[in-house]
Amino acid sequence: MKAKFWIALALAGLMPLAALGDDKAFRLSVPDTLMDSPFLKHLLPRFGLKTGVKIELVREGIGADAHFGSDGIAVFAQGEIIWHLNVDDTEDPDAVKFRDWLTSDIGRNTIESYDPQSGPVFTSKFAANVEEVVVVLTGDAKLGETISYDQCGRCHVIGERNRMNGMASAPSFALMRTFDDWQDRFQAFFTLKPHPAFTQITGITAPFDEGSPSPIVPIEITLGDIDAIMAFVASVEPADLGAPLQSQ
Repeated sequence: MKAKFWIALALAGLMPLAALGDDKAFRLSVPDTLMDSPFLKHLLPRFGLKTGVKIELVREGIGADAHFGSDGIAVFAQGEIIWHLNVDDTEDPDAVKFRDWLTSDIGRNTIESYDPQSGPVFTSKFAANVEEVVVVLTGDAKLGETISYDQCGRCHVIGERNRMNGMASAPSFALMRTFDDWQDRFQAFFTLKPHPAFTQITGITAPFDEGSPSPIVPIEITLGDIDAIMAFVASVEPADLGAPLQSQ
């Protein structure tokens, strides 16, 4: 079982979704029983963080590009209720992106990471959800390689070019490729210590506090750069950790 979605570790320091731009948005119709649940406040910002798409919630019966209800693709269960997402016939590209994200490994991990203080648990693991969705990494792997060596290579061993320059405390890219949740880790690396202290993601992270400037030359990249890094990392051969030790 994969680890909880790492991006949940530091949402408090992120900027509002409105900062991502108003050109990427769609309307989502939600029944009252789901609208009143804090689950959507957990789910939707994490989708917006990854894609830059802003979702406008509207009540059931109001015109929308996508609808939560009993029709469409099953995406999660709320207790005994299985919720489906139905994208309107116009196939709004941002609504389609939301549907694909919900049924991806990252989307499912996000659903599983919801930990309510009270009320029903939401889960992506239910009988109706049987189709495996392959996550397609569309970033520029060549660009990702360049960014990885220039930015991440300060601490991590990326490959042969800097194999003698990494810090002992920073795992190599090849080692991290052996982790089951490597995609989650790389996508949300800027929320994982010590990265928030010196990393800026355009339109996402808040500026450094004047009293706590970056201790090193900051890493300044975009969400597109992260997609490129992930595409490059997908091409990295996982480290051969050898056969497990056999006790005598």
